[in-house]
Amino acid sequence: MNRPTASEAGNRLDAAHRLLGSDSAAAAALAREVVRAQPDDPRAAMVLACALRLCGDAHGAVAALDLPVRAAPEDPVLAGEWGLALVAAGDHARAIAPLRLATRAQPRLARTWQALARALRMTGAEDEAWHADAGAVAAASVDPMLAEAARAMTAGATDKAQALIERYLSLMPDDAAAIRLLGELAWRSGRQDQAIVHVTQAVALAPGFEAARVFLARMLVEADRLPEAMEQADILVARAPDEPGLVMLRASILVKLGEQDAARVIYEDLIARGTAPAAVFLNLGHVAKTLGHAGKAVEAFRGAIARAPGSGEAWWSLANLKTVRLDAGDIAAMRAALAAGARGEDAFQLHFALGKALEDAGEDAEAFAAYAQGNRLRRADLPYDARATHTRVRAHARQFDAAFFAGLEPGGVGAADPIFVVGLPRAGSTLVEQILASHSEVEGTHELPAMMMLADRLAVRARREGVSPEALVAGLSADERTALGEDYLARAGVHRRTDRPRFIDKMPNNWQHLGLIRLILPRAVIVDVRRHPMAAGFAVWKQHFARGQAFAYDLADIGHYYRDYVAQMAAFDEAVPGLVHRVVYEDLVADTDGQIRALLAALDLPFEEGCLEFWRNGRAVRTASAEQVRQPIFTDGLDRWRRFAPSLGPLEQALGPVVEAWPGTPPDWRDWLGRDI
Repeated sequence: MNRPTASEAGNRLDAAHRLLGSDSAAAAALAREVVRAQPDDPRAAMVLACALRLCGDAHGAVAALDLPVRAAPEDPVLAGEWGLALVAAGDHARAIAPLRLATRAQPRLARTWQALARALRMTGAEDEAWHADAGAVAAASVDPMLAEAARAMTAGATDKAQALIERYLSLMPDDAAAIRLLGELAWRSGRQDQAIVHVTQAVALAPGFEAARVFLARMLVEADRLPEAMEQADILVARAPDEPGLVMLRASILVKLGEQDAARVIYEDLIARGTAPAAVFLNLGHVAKTLGHAGKAVEAFRGAIARAPGSGEAWWSLANLKTVRLDAGDIAAMRAALAAGARGEDAFQLHFALGKALEDAGEDAEAFAAYAQGNRLRRADLPYDARATHTRVRAHARQFDAAFFAGLEPGGVGAADPIFVVGLPRAGSTLVEQILASHSEVEGTHELPAMMMLADRLAVRARREGVSPEALVAGLSADERTALGEDYLARAGVHRRTDRPRFIDKMPNNWQHLGLIRLILPRAVIVDVRRHPMAAGFAVWKQHFARGQAFAYDLADIGHYYRDYVAQMAAFDEAVPGLVHRVVYEDLVADTDGQIRALLAALDLPFEEGCLEFWRNGRAVRTASAEQVRQPIFTDGLDRWRRFAPSLGPLEQALGPVVEAWPGTPPDWRDWLGRDI
């Protein structure tokens, strides 16, 4: 074969370079011809080495670069390709020096950083490998294709973002930054499980990708996979024990796991350092409240306010202790914060806190106005469709009727452990939980998200299969029902701390999932706690909830929600008579001894005196009623709504005959379920 001219060699080398991404064998053949003709051409050697590496001949790639690297040992381009070849050949120790040279000279080459991280990790230099991981992520993050994908995702162009990320991954299949971005795209699209899979892969590829690990920990928390979240937080804190943000992340997971004292120690340690921001004081206050340390909670919330006088969360957290009365100075300070231009969450939380302070001061008109403004602001950020709730309630009642349960085949988990306490928030469910948790056979947990998560997962599947969620749940096989029951118990088990045979799930919204509960946990018992509809509705309306409860910020929405709740419970009582034990809050206040005895009997629990002295129970309580249930029952708040009755017309109108029928069920509940709202 004739030796190619310089022009021909250049053309062949250009062709080989173009073939690297599609036909590396052909690229190697062309490059080899050029190397034979021009053995001193470093570019030809580089293209040949790259092609051989892509073909799987890593040792050949190393050999191809031997002479060029000796001739120009400080050339960062040659060094980078040589380092990639050495890593591919498993010679990690020799690869480190050339890869360091290459990354210093060309820090935007993600592949070179990735190879350096691998080489360092394989030689035991884990600390340096974490830094190299960060370099790889930083380099990938400025890649034009990934940057465009991120912009498309932010703009809501999910298909475009997906296509760009997949195109990038076709060129860089092990790029952690791109895979993490794919995870974020899945998360934003509601594909929670897939998002976790992607980000877990990103962290496995680049253990030093701290932002991805933080994101993974937060997603695992949202999915209630708390032990896994704690594993990620432990890794982060072990690497950076003095990083407040990471330490606080770990503490927040401890709180969700019920390890309140461990979290308290962390927050107190951060404060002792002298530079803690308001958020640390807030978190300490929440933990102190949960543990029943009211004085320490007040002190911590005041500490947060001192550092951030306009913090709506700090003011509301203080007001939300319920047993605390804010004074005239506090009212003036909150008004000043609002006048200074508080926005967003600060604004509506300040209005809720101001409403509480004014109500306690007897300034009812001004209190109502403050509550109304807080609700308007919150409602604007939290859309709610009362018609959608009504449609789901109607479908549930129609699907899970007496005929359905009469023909139901056996299935689910036969454990009698769970006691579901359902109803509206602020209706007395925390009091009932505290009473039951004072029994030696019952463990109090908190408002567990497990059942709602299972219901959401089934709803996603129903949409995918083109059926209603109710029809899908009704059609679950016996094995599926058992698997779901076991899944629920496993998720709930994460929050259990004792070996008591039974436990309480106090998520009030679970009344919407009674059919599912009956199917997967047929021996579970349900306690329905009710309060006068006007009292309950007003209590909900003046409460800012940390999350969820989207119905709670409009009086008419609350009334419709309560009416739906009463109707669905009536339908379920008819379908499965005797399963639900109802506790009327006002009756519990009036006849505590008799109502507690009836409750325990309904749950097949022997009477214990400790249940009558529930306020002596030192367990952690995480709801708004935490301070109230640590004292004997009082009657002060029973009729407080009547002071505001002239302004509660939208609530009363939406409730309709529910008010007149109280504490019974309105006779028109079937008609209500049968019509649109």
